[in-house]
Amino acid sequence: MEKRFALKTFIYFLCISFLLLTNGFHTMVAEAKEIGRPIGEMVSKGEVKFEARDKVWKSVDPSHFPIFQGVKIKTEKGTSILALADNCQIEVGQNSLLALDRSDRLHLVQGSIDFRIPATAAMEFKVGALLILPSRSFQASKTPSTVLPKIEEAIGSIVIHSNGAVTIKSIKGSLSILSEDRVVLAALSSNDSMTIPSVIVKTPSRTMVAQAGETGQEVEKKEERRSDLLYWIGGGILGAGVIAGISIGASQHHGGGGGFICR
Repeated sequence: MEKRFALKTFIYFLCISFLLLTNGFHTMVAEAKEIGRPIGEMVSKGEVKFEARDKVWKSVDPSHFPIFQGVKIKTEKGTSILALADNCQIEVGQNSLLALDRSDRLHLVQGSIDFRIPATAAMEFKVGALLILPSRSFQASKTPSTVLPKIEEAIGSIVIHSNGAVTIKSIKGSLSILSEDRVVLAALSSNDSMTIPSVIVKTPSRTMVAQAGETGQEVEKKEERRSDLLYWIGGGILGAGVIAGISIGASQHHGGGGGFICR
């Protein structure tokens, strides 16, 4: 009877461990699908390449090239037009190097871009230690208790000069220039431009410093979740084994029956 109880307990623990494992597996599958989903498309003209693997560049299909999060693009004697989420349009000039850090962030390392960001879209550009993004001005409504944001599309350009300085131009809409810790450094209104010296930009080396994709905190959180999952699975299996062993041993002791006897 006690042996049967111990066997049932062990089976229950195995079932619980299996359920925990399958839940973690589904989470990992969902994360993989999210990583593998295109975030936009690109058409190009001339010599345009993407980084297939570390320091290995291959030519893109000029008529249609799917853009994935983390992709690095290099235009040599060519130009590209990127169509991203929420109808964001980016035109990349010649001799440019960029990466799509996230679906809503473009990291420009070298060259120039022209952009059009709809009012409803969230998009920002990273250049060295700077962040450039549309600013939402506020306007008063008819009722004094509410203040509504003035929604306007942003059209402009960003150019990195050979000396490391950066020129930012707003053709339509307002742009905010922020530091990496989100402190506002300057603001541009329509038909306004500004050139920021290289000492402020602090442009990193021509190699990609930031790995496009997940941040360090996101990776750490995922590793913690997986570690916790393995901990509970391991603990459940170990606990089941201990309980089963104790129960079987107790049954043998009380039963006084068979078993191996050392002489």
